[in-house]
Amino acid sequence: MNSLMNPVAQAQQEIVEEFQLFDDWMARYEHIIDLGKALPDFPVEWRTEENRIRGCQSQVWFQMQMHDGLLDIQGISDAAIVSGLIAILLRVYSGRNPDDILDTGPEFISDIGFDEHLSPTRSNGLHSMLKVIYEQAAQNLSN
Repeated sequence: MNSLMNPVAQAQQEIVEEFQLFDDWMARYEHIIDLGKALPDFPVEWRTEENRIRGCQSQVWFQMQMHDGLLDIQGISDAAIVSGLIAILLRVYSGRNPDDILDTGPEFISDIGFDEHLSPTRSNGLHSMLKVIYEQAAQNLSN
């Protein structure tokens, strides 16, 4: 792994390599569900309309704020696979500099095969979550 690689790109590469360890999509789905089960608690008071992500078939909430110049993201869903997708997004984007987020496109989505193997509604939801993360990063760019 390239130590000069931006942290977002590095996290994406690590996740792509992690998913390459699985032989088939059933194993990958199980892994996604397991990742979702490990999400930290998401306080009930954060489950507001303001924090709800639109474009997702299931209920999805994100709480995003800046801490020391880094975008902190928390998230949860009422669907197991979607919670796993959130866990993957948090590994890539939470605790990252907005500049690094915006400098790195979400190529890992197609590299893993999500575009081909997720249902259209889940794929739309994933892209809705990505859109919100990139919009939040753009709003918090360091000048």
